[in-house]
Amino acid sequence: PYAQWHYPFENKELIDERKFFPADFIAEGVDQTRGWFFTLHAIATMVFDSVAYKNVMSNGLVLDKNGHKMSKRLGNAVDPFETLEKYGPDATRWYMITNAQPWDNLKFDIDGIVEVQRKFFGTLYNTYGFFALYANIDGFTYAEDDIAYEKRPEIDRWILSKLNTLIKNVHQEYNEYEPTRAGRLIQEFTIDQLSNWYVRLCRRRFWKGEYSADKVSAYQTLYTCLETIARLSAPIAPFYMDKLYSDLTSVTQKGNTESVHLANFPKENESCIDLDLEQRMDIAQKISSMILSLRKKEGIKVRQPLQKIMVPILDPTFKRQLQDVEKLILSEVNVKELEYLEDTGVLVKQIKPNFKVLGPKYGKLMKAIAAKVNQLSQEQINQLEKEGKIELEVEGNTITLTKDDQEISTQDIPGWLVMTENGITVALDITITEKLKEEGIAREFINRIQNLRKDSGLDVTDKIILKIKQHDAINNAILNNKDYICSETLATDIELLPELQQNNGITVDLDNEIKTNITLEKA
Repeated sequence: PYAQWHYPFENKELIDERKFFPADFIAEGVDQTRGWFFTLHAIATMVFDSVAYKNVMSNGLVLDKNGHKMSKRLGNAVDPFETLEKYGPDATRWYMITNAQPWDNLKFDIDGIVEVQRKFFGTLYNTYGFFALYANIDGFTYAEDDIAYEKRPEIDRWILSKLNTLIKNVHQEYNEYEPTRAGRLIQEFTIDQLSNWYVRLCRRRFWKGEYSADKVSAYQTLYTCLETIARLSAPIAPFYMDKLYSDLTSVTQKGNTESVHLANFPKENESCIDLDLEQRMDIAQKISSMILSLRKKEGIKVRQPLQKIMVPILDPTFKRQLQDVEKLILSEVNVKELEYLEDTGVLVKQIKPNFKVLGPKYGKLMKAIAAKVNQLSQEQINQLEKEGKIELEVEGNTITLTKDDQEISTQDIPGWLVMTENGITVALDITITEKLKEEGIAREFINRIQNLRKDSGLDVTDKIILKIKQHDAINNAILNNKDYICSETLATDIELLPELQQNNGITVDLDNEIKTNITLEKA
């Protein structure tokens, strides 16, 4: 830190009186270990009997995407100025920091920056765009008093709990010079928790007409999440987050509207962290993800309703938490009912030793342990799933096996698909009755109408009149679900006609076999 103060020719008191010495932090390339890191310490030891700095980070090298050193001669060098000009400094920084720890070598790939632009910045941009669209329609400026945390809907309390947990963890990672972990935590929260779960589940709250306390709570909650993300991310993406922060606070006049870099760093509110609520929602997300995977495996669209899910109960806490999120899961995966299996005999479990884990842990005993694992009864497998471990006697040794030491799966049963993941098992009834099929057609129809609304340039609040050409495959589905279709598409009426006037209208495909014509006009 001597040269930065032109020591000893100027500012002697800053070093001699230890005001800026030792330095708090220093970073350089790994090739400077002897020439810089060591030399500074050597000078400090000889002259001041002290270290020169308190924290050091040795940066790794930036290599090409194949792990080779960049070279103009080899033609694998990437021009940094062209990269920044084309992809922007923030996306480049975010990619470099979240892709590899600063002290590790980075395999630099332009495609990685494109992915960061799309997945993280694109998601954040779309989330803000969604918020701004409806906030402008309703005139939301955060003029209302904050709705108390305990008075907000559970989904709001959940995302605020996750947000405060994020603040706590990101603060810790930054303090420990772990920007890679911090960036990944922010990215995971933004994509998986905020956009893919919270905003998607709350869309109806934003576009419904009444400006109620529930809607205000949704606005305040989403605003808080976006504004906090801007402050948390500012050290990595200074330009983008400054713009996001400014766009938010210039309307609400909350915080320092001059710049995110002049605002205080977020501090967690422990009273808003509800771990049980986070666990409940985690169960909902896991089970929903598993059911959606089974749908995809069978080629059944999410818009097609199904009748039942079965879930074996692991313990009383799991049952209580699952009951609390049952309606949410059923809505998310479009299934009618969830059955709690207390009798584990309904589903047959299979178990296989995880040799990659058992080998390093038990060496020569691995084969004997594997033989014991293959002999486990259904009761013992269920015990292992519930308790997370089981004790076995192997060649005179008491071995404690955990769930990670083996792979547990569940056999499919006729008419059902079954999946086990992270100790949770789900079974999905894939039988589609005529009534379920009609509901599926109605949902497909709603999807096509929503797309036509967008293409027609209608405002999100505009009501419409629908006229549909009759088709034997859809008539009953539309008539039996008319009220539902109208409420979802803001249609004041639906007419089923033998022919549309002068054969006009737009042709829509509901699936490969069903086509019909419809007209859509503003009511």
